[in-house]
Amino acid sequence: MKILIDDARPRRVEHALAVFPLLGVTTNPTILRAAEPSDFASDLARLRGLAGERDLHVQVVARDTDGMLREARVIRRIAGERTLIKIPTTAAGLPAITALKAQGARVTATAVYSTAQGLLAAAAGADYLAPYVNRMSDADIDPLRVIAALREDIDREGAPTRILAASFKNVKQVTDAVAAGAHAVTVSADLLDSMLALPRVSLAVDAFADDFREAFGAAEIV
Repeated sequence: MKILIDDARPRRVEHALAVFPLLGVTTNPTILRAAEPSDFASDLARLRGLAGERDLHVQVVARDTDGMLREARVIRRIAGERTLIKIPTTAAGLPAITALKAQGARVTATAVYSTAQGLLAAAAGADYLAPYVNRMSDADIDPLRVIAALREDIDREGAPTRILAASFKNVKQVTDAVAAGAHAVTVSADLLDSMLALPRVSLAVDAFADDFREAFGAAEIV
């Protein structure tokens, strides 16, 4: 299972990349807005610098196919050709996915709310499908059932497409998505931190340190 950080705040991204074994960074306009943006090109270039050779997913905002392709060219020019272009899974988005794949681009199909959407995006050649777990739950759609169905089809067809589950509010949603078949998850910096913020873990670590000190009269191994 692969983990990415769903954040664009430079300090939080830099910290997370230093601490956690992350595959890369995902962004969207909402996340970019929360990062106190100044200039799109410079902000994107900075994120690419932080991500290094890791994956970076950047979303288009155009709603028509030509506009999506035009914005994808801009994103790839700024952040490099390895950057994954996030394309919404819509009637305009599917032709954009097909065209981008023909150009050798890497694509993440976003706003996946149904199995049918995911199947269409996979057929169009998307590298990743991004089902929105919490948003689906809020809309009374079972995200785990959708993820499981998509995983079953991907495995049956031997397709290269991978499921990158997104939109989480708690750790249980993350682990449930992985159990349902998601190949990867992208989570916020706060949620990443909460994965390790377990009181019993700290108690166990402190107890081991105390036992070592009592046994050897030293606070650390030297």
